[in-house]
Amino acid sequence: MFVKRLMVGPLASNCYILGDDTKKGVIIDPGAEPETILKEIKEQDIKVEFIILTHGHADHIGAVGDVKDATGAKVAIHEKDAKMLVSAEENLSSFMGYGFTQPPADIKLKGGELLKVGNSELEIIWTPGHTPGSICIKAGKLLFSGDTLFAGSVGRTDFPGGSYRELINSIKSKLLIFEEDVRILPGHGSESSIGAEKTNNPFVLNIIKYFMN
Repeated sequence: MFVKRLMVGPLASNCYILGDDTKKGVIIDPGAEPETILKEIKEQDIKVEFIILTHGHADHIGAVGDVKDATGAKVAIHEKDAKMLVSAEENLSSFMGYGFTQPPADIKLKGGELLKVGNSELEIIWTPGHTPGSICIKAGKLLFSGDTLFAGSVGRTDFPGGSYRELINSIKSKLLIFEEDVRILPGHGSESSIGAEKTNNPFVLNIIKYFMN
């Protein structure tokens, strides 16, 4: 599977473009700079079927409308974050000084879905904590972790709807169960792996120490 990471917007959010040998693909978290995203799609000759959002914060959804208009892709977000697409207050863009909304979701996810894209399947994993509707996306040995789990850290929980207890439980029960060689592709920063986070991430080490023994 082809994977391209683009760092977009003032908060350097990671947008991922995935495609396979059928030339069908998805975009994960088009947060800003639609022209950059669309240029990459054209260069890779990918037919985008889904725009999948790991959560509804402004820095992850800022280019949804432009990319949807250009590609005709269906927008998928967890049902608990769907309102963030259509409310500048809910997606926090109003607090950043440039309030915006995006087109409503075409698909409201619950978690547990398998989205078929070309010859690939994407597993939707509901991981509440950073937001009520945060999700991770697993494609084989790739885990797109949004703002739930980072290299050496975890997502913030001090925004409206955040819950540290839920975040820790999501990581413990839904992410650390994967093999150590599963690659973590987060919403910000560099990639990692489950094994590396079990060894180096202080939050994960605490989870293992206090909750998994």
